[in-house]
Amino acid sequence: MLISRTARIASASVALVIAATSASAQKKYDTGATDTEIKIGNIMPYSGAASVAGVIGRAEAAYLAVINEAGGIGGRKINFISYDDAYSPPKAVEQARKLIEGDEVLFMFSPFGTPSNAAIQKYLNARKVPQLFVFSGASRFADPQNFPWTTMGWLPTYRLEASVHAKYLLKEKPQAKIGVLYQNDDGGKDYLKGLKEALGDKASAMIVAEESFDVTEPTIDTHIAKLKASGADTLIDLASPKFAAQAIKRIAAFDWRPLHIIASFSRSLGGVIKPAGLENAQGIVSATIAKDPEDKRWDNDPGMKAYNEFLTKAFPEGDRRDSNTLIGYGLAQMLIQVLKQCGDNLTRENVMRQATNLKEFRSEVLLPGIKMNTSPTNYTPVSQMQMTRLNGEGWEPVGDIISGDVQK
Repeated sequence: MLISRTARIASASVALVIAATSASAQKKYDTGATDTEIKIGNIMPYSGAASVAGVIGRAEAAYLAVINEAGGIGGRKINFISYDDAYSPPKAVEQARKLIEGDEVLFMFSPFGTPSNAAIQKYLNARKVPQLFVFSGASRFADPQNFPWTTMGWLPTYRLEASVHAKYLLKEKPQAKIGVLYQNDDGGKDYLKGLKEALGDKASAMIVAEESFDVTEPTIDTHIAKLKASGADTLIDLASPKFAAQAIKRIAAFDWRPLHIIASFSRSLGGVIKPAGLENAQGIVSATIAKDPEDKRWDNDPGMKAYNEFLTKAFPEGDRRDSNTLIGYGLAQMLIQVLKQCGDNLTRENVMRQATNLKEFRSEVLLPGIKMNTSPTNYTPVSQMQMTRLNGEGWEPVGDIISGDVQK
């Protein structure tokens, strides 16, 4: 029987649709992904000067174990391979090579610290391996033009955080005499640059002293002594947790009473404040994007209820007072969102595509009103922060949420 031209065209069209559907449904994998597994690499300071931050990796591992128990993502279990770099850049390079060339992970997720991430950034970019959600606010990790395979972190950039601190001071203490303590690395220098930019023409009059330190120094006592001697009545302290705790203790020992502003990554009650002595830390100010687990305002909050249930059932060794535990939980939620968006296209290129296309994403631990948005030209997902003050055994909000300046 003859088939009409119309019928042949219709038949061909159906065949094309079927072929296109089949092609679009095909699974795509790069090294580290299969039908049953997604390998993800991580580097954390489980030992060394920043070891208190190791709980971030432990919390992430616990959260991903919960996801695996529920069937994984798209039927694939997440193989989370996390190594200790002791907060040492050479060790970070060694561990990154092991993860990429030995374990053959699909990508790197939330490696900790400015020095370690800076040490591995060029290597990962050269190999086109995503370096997702680095735990650093250095602006070099929000630079898609020069490092397209390095994407955003959990933290706002240090320059953005500096602009939030500056806006707070210009409103609350415009005559402040500021001493700045900062780590001698990209992060510390970024912060100082951002602070001066945000203070504008008042910077030279307000900043009376600057002290940088290296993480290899055993103590920062001499730096604190110099800052006190400068006549500063306000201390901006961009120190990693170990040194932030030292600064709090030394300030109390010197009977110095400046307005003390500490970096968001060192505001942990369990990892910094309590080891330094609660009595020494009263009145300290810090910015944050996340809810405080100790704040009674969140007792009936669905997101914090889910977080507390996670701690009880999956991570009982986690300290709910430690903001690093909360951060690990929130970071893992970001990871899961990206993997869900990837679907069956688990190539490194698509992982980057999805990580740079987060739209109005909210982790359960973010403060109300704060959402995460990214794009191929915006690697800074958060542009707002809330100032808080330590009062008793917890942080209380100070004023309204402040929008920071996202400097390129």
